[in-house]
Formats: sequence, C-alpha cells, structure tokens
Amino acid sequence: MSNVVSLNKQPQDPQAIEFDAFLARYQFTSAFQPIFSPSHRRLVGFEALIRVQSNDHPITPPALFKQALEAGHTERLDRHLLSHHLNTFAAQPEPTWLFLNISPDTCVHPDDSLDQLSSDCKASGLSPSQVVLEVVETATSDKQALLRFVKQAKQYGFQIAIDDFGMGDSNFERMWQLEPLIVKLDRSLLVNAVQHRRARLLLESLVKMIRESGSLVLLEGIETETEARLALSTEADLLQGFLFGRPAALESTVTEPSEKAFDTHLELFWRHSQKDVVAHEGYLRLLRYEIMEASHGIIRRQGFAEICRSLLAIDGVQRCFLLNGQGIQQGGFTCARPEHRDTTFNPLYLSSGACWQHREYFRNALERPQDIHASRPYVALPDAVRTVTLSCGLRVDDQYRVFCVDLHPDAVFDGNLSFPDTL
Repeated sequence: MSNVVSLNKQPQDPQAIEFDAFLARYQFTSAFQPIFSPSHRRLVGFEALIRVQSNDHPITPPALFKQALEAGHTERLDRHLLSHHLNTFAAQPEPTWLFLNISPDTCVHPDDSLDQLSSDCKASGLSPSQVVLEVVETATSDKQALLRFVKQAKQYGFQIAIDDFGMGDSNFERMWQLEPLIVKLDRSLLVNAVQHRRARLLLESLVKMIRESGSLVLLEGIETETEARLALSTEADLLQGFLFGRPAALESTVTEPSEKAFDTHLELFWRHSQKDVVAHEGYLRLLRYEIMEASHGIIRRQGFAEICRSLLAIDGVQRCFLLNGQGIQQGGFTCARPEHRDTTFNPLYLSSGACWQHREYFRNALERPQDIHASRPYVALPDAVRTVTLSCGLRVDDQYRVFCVDLHPDAVFDGNLSFPDTL
C-alpha cells in the first residue's frame, strides 16, 4: 500500500465547513433603497439591505445575526453579505454610491475584512470610493478599535458614514474624531421634530452644526409629506425614506422613475414654501413700516407708550425699549400684554438702567444706524422665552439712541419665520 498523500487534497478549515452549513439554511436577496440629493434633484446612492428566508419563511436581519452570533459566525456572515451586495450592485449602470452596513464585530477586527472587501469591490468592477461604509459609533464599547477601522477603511479608499446618529449615547467628540463624509441622523429626531417645536429647532441646529463641521447630513426614515417638508426645510444634503422609495431589487429602469417621483415631492415643497415666502414678506414689511413710524415718533419726542401702540399690536411683538449710546436702558419696557413671569420673584425683569452694550443688536445698530437689524434667536432675560430683537439707531437732539423691539418668533407662523439680518 502506498503511503503517498495526494497534494491536490488540501485540509479544509473546520470553521469554514461549519459556516457553509450555516449558510445553506438560508436564502439571501439584496434590496436597495434609493438616496436622493434635493440640490441635484436626482438619485445619488442606494443603501443595501438584506432579505432572508429559511424554509420559505422570512427572517429578520437581527434574528439572522443573533443566530450567527450564537454559532460564532458573525464576521464571516458580514463578509458574505457584503460580497453578496457588491455582486448584485455591480449591474447598476448609474454612477451612484453604494451604502453598506458594517457589523460591530467587523469594526473590531478590520484587517482581513477590509482586504477582502477591497478585493470584492475590484472583482465587481467597483471602486472603493464608490462604497460608503455605515458604522454605528455607539454599537461597540471598543472606541479605539472603531477609530482604527475607520482610519484603515479610508486608506483603502472607502467613504465613511455614521449611522443612527442622535440615538442612544451618540457622541459629538467621536463624530469629529471619525471625520465621516456623511452623518445619517436617526429617524427619531425627525419624528420628534414633527411633533414638537423645540425638537424641530434642535434638529435644524444639529443639521447646521454637522454641515459646518465638514460632513454631509442625511435624513432617513422620511415617510410622510409633513416629514418631507420638514426635512427639506432643514437643508439636509441627502434624503432617504419610504415616501421616496422602498427597498427593492435593482433594475436597469429604476433610476428615472424614482427621480421623477422625488421631483414631484420637491415641487410640492417649493409650492408650499412659496406661499410661506409671500406671507412672511408681508409680515416683515409691516414690521419695518411700524418700526420706522415709531422711530419718527421717538425723534419727535412723542410719548413712548403711545408711539409703540401700533407696533405692539402686531402678532409676536412683545415689548419695546430704548437704549442710550452706551447701551444703558432708558426706563422700563413698554409691553403688548402682561409678561408671563413669576409674580413673586423675578430679579431679571426690572431692567431699567441695565447695560446691553454686549448684545449684538446694540452693536449692529451702532455700526449701521441706517438699517433695522434682526438678532439671532436667543433666550431673553425678562421672560426666558426665545426672542428676536429688532434694533435701529436714532439721533434725538444730538444724542444717540437705539430703539429695540423684542419679538417672540415662535408665536408667528408656527416658528417657521426666518429673519433676515436687516429688514
């Protein structure tokens, strides 16, 4: 009997055999949800999502990964699904991004995974720069491993997106450390913004802050026209949701009808916005007229309460006051209605003689007295309510005065009125 062992028979990895048996229990299909740029009015990417069946019964991705975790196959499963998405997406003719969700285990052990993913990209005819890897910065307790994964992924040429930002313990410091191309805001932020004015203001501020920090903002989970209008009003760079397109198999004809449907929603938004613009412009013109009339009354030394009467009758206008050239308040407030405040104790309300020299509305009026200036919204001390102060500089008997009007922006147009720097 010969003792020669055939060199063609290589010993198989037992874990690979187990994983192949694990995969054989499931059938996988890739579904792709479109992502749009409202500025470009077109589809610019797809998020790849997996659809799973076993014995003709659907299985949710979380359930699949739970079974993989119990069998010790999480990393191998993640690689297999990523490769499956890439092979399916390779047939897409349009130059769009492919968004891929990366499991936390892959982020902790990135070396082999990224090398394999890069090879799969090349085999599929895709450049790594066309692929956006979505990571959840709260999904792993090993933050340094996540930073290393992102750094290595960028070296391979992949783009990075932070997914579900705003959920759980999302951290601004980690976001800035990761320096992602895209930040995807969790749907809960949008839902809350539709329901609560303060949540809307926070969402708008968050979008601006992320964009100013150097990342694009993607708002996902848009399902209704109301959510779409709010999302578009935030000036987010990218939009995604069932309203614009559900996850589906890729077809060669998917892009054009998707873009036409998205364009319909854009037209509805612009039409709605144009009506708002007309109403807002009329309101601002009325404000300007009444402020100019009151200013002339101040120059003519008419009674302060009387000259402010028409101005204070305008919706949202709460109080008027006068400053001297050093920013010192001359007398108290003239108010439209009783202030909402603690009647037993409010040390911030009685402000005659207070100095507002440090406020931007005073400085702006001092520098450009020919204009009526609008401050950025802030919380005013007398009532702790969001306020915009309108101010203009005046000459009264060779002395400089600044006429100020406090307005509650949330009391008009449901808080959607944007004030220009000058009226």
